[in-house]
Amino acid sequence: MRGKKAIKTVVYIASAVACIMIPTSRAHAAESVYAEQGVAGIAAILENASIEELESAYSASIEILSKEIESPYANLGVSTADNYVNIRKEPSTESEVTGKLYRGCSADILETLEGGWVKIKSGDVEGYIAMDFLAIGDEAEAMVDDYATKWATVNTQTLRVREKPSTDSSILTLIPSGETYVVVQEQDEWVEILLGTDEETGTDFTGFVKKESDENQKLVDISVEFKYAISVEEENRIKQAEAEAEAAAAQRKLELAQEEAERKEAARKEAERKAQQAAEAAEQESNQNSSNSSSSNSSSDNSSSQSSSSSSDSGLRSKVVNYALKFVGNRYVWGGESLTGGADCSGFVQSIYGDFGYSLPRVSRDQASSAGKRVSESDILPGDLVFYANSSGSVNHVAMYIGNGKIVHAANSRQGIITSQYRYRDIYCVRRIIN
Repeated sequence: MRGKKAIKTVVYIASAVACIMIPTSRAHAAESVYAEQGVAGIAAILENASIEELESAYSASIEILSKEIESPYANLGVSTADNYVNIRKEPSTESEVTGKLYRGCSADILETLEGGWVKIKSGDVEGYIAMDFLAIGDEAEAMVDDYATKWATVNTQTLRVREKPSTDSSILTLIPSGETYVVVQEQDEWVEILLGTDEETGTDFTGFVKKESDENQKLVDISVEFKYAISVEEENRIKQAEAEAEAAAAQRKLELAQEEAERKEAARKEAERKAQQAAEAAEQESNQNSSNSSSSNSSSDNSSSQSSSSSSDSGLRSKVVNYALKFVGNRYVWGGESLTGGADCSGFVQSIYGDFGYSLPRVSRDQASSAGKRVSESDILPGDLVFYANSSGSVNHVAMYIGNGKIVHAANSRQGIITSQYRYRDIYCVRRIIN
């Protein structure tokens, strides 16, 4: 009986450990999913088992536990290349290049070949690379935290963002349903998200949101996103888009110079016209033939100018917004003012409006107090600037409204120039630059 009791004990422990350790399926993301197997009923089963059945169960348990548990990253590779490795159409360095797998980008391993080659699929690109350039298994898992991005998408109408991971902590802002934020850190009950990059310090500022409500309602959806390989065609499209953005900036500066020359020429002609009118009026007065035509003509011209300016505002707003959208995808650079090389939030809007002849203060705090005129949020129009403040009420971010509840802005150091919902944070004020 003592021998049977000993075997039962070992089988019980082995069975419990096996239930816990064996994955239900091979994981592909950064987190493994394990079977939720109950072990409470095992004791009753063992109590009624014969010694032969126990010995058989013991052998099976030992065999299971002796097997090597396959890494959830066994079929997931992460590029270890210094910059990128070419993906070939065939397993040969002489074969056509179909794409590039940059360092930290992931790929599914479809097949392992002799000669050190593997067949992979990454995004839309499928082909072959040398295995030496891939981290697999534990090595891949060690790279995931550095190269994969976690996202938190708001799953409720309005979600509070707190300064610390506690419901007793102060509320930093309210964020809307459907908006997605970079996850800085994930905890058991809380998620730390990236709200933006503080323009004054150049540092990222974050807040905490709760994963679930007290009623167990999911408040945020967490997803993991890997960067994938880029095909030759996509790389060419990106280069073309970059070239088009550069050309758009150069063309806009040329147009601005032409517009400035036209304004100067118009001002010169207007000055000549007024001088001619003044001379004619003086001559008429000297001949005692006074007239009020000069005054009435001036009034008529001013009214016509105002009407023309009002009718062109809408078209100018569209031009400004469409111009700003050409630079989506470009980098955030703290202190930067280059639309193609990198800009921070205020440098971005300052450069956009500067290319249309408007002069704005350099930093968002000064823009919020003196750029254009302040308007109500309910009257917001495309091209208006939207300002946001930190928890102490100090303005630290600016974006451009583009219509349909959206903004374009140099968001932060992780995302660069993007579009977002304009209420992705609490709004401090709205200011109008055009008219």
